[in-house]
Amino acid sequence: MTALPTDIAACAFDAYGTLIDFNAAARRAPNLPGTQADALATLWRSRQLEYTWLRTLIGRYADFWHLTGEALDEAMAELGISNPALRAHLMELMLQPGAFPDAVEAVAAARRSGLRTAVLSNANAAMLASAIDGAGLRPHVDVLLSADTVGLYKPHPAVYRALCDRLDLEPPRILFVSGNDWDVAGAICFGLRGVWVNRNRRRPSRLAAMAMTELPSLTDLSTLLGSRS
Repeated sequence: MTALPTDIAACAFDAYGTLIDFNAAARRAPNLPGTQADALATLWRSRQLEYTWLRTLIGRYADFWHLTGEALDEAMAELGISNPALRAHLMELMLQPGAFPDAVEAVAAARRSGLRTAVLSNANAAMLASAIDGAGLRPHVDVLLSADTVGLYKPHPAVYRALCDRLDLEPPRILFVSGNDWDVAGAICFGLRGVWVNRNRRRPSRLAAMAMTELPSLTDLSTLLGSRS
């Protein structure tokens, strides 16, 4: 995608791994060495995503805050960390982990380019609002939408349908931006236009190797959006 399609009317962003730096919570925890913090953050995020997919498949929905706590318990147990105070502090930090350095400008650029802006996240409404407010993104976002409204998690099609309904737009008129290739794949399969922000230069999965634009950062997205201004 060297230029945005002219019929795009909205730009929707995923939250965690795209605008919000999930790993920042572990990095900010006191008395947690850097290598251990990285290992914990990676395992925590992996278990969190696995639980969303499994609960959606088996029809046992629980909200994202609950799953995040379950995933942290599992990650700490797997790494042999037994520290209730650390666990409580990490959950508190997860309410406002902070944004990636390029996040605010990217969302602001979407707004300046004449697009409506949205954030579509698996996080429940309270968790999402706290993260977006803490990251300084709220002034640039028109719509915050949680998967909790449909009781399912991305990449279930019902979540992307909820976004289209909320924006009152057909799927091809929405540009969906995520740092998670599986999320972009789900959005594209539903009919949205997709951009994968591949921050870690990962090789895409076979499912994700479809008609998506791959960018190394949100800064590159800002440049692309700026061409509309």
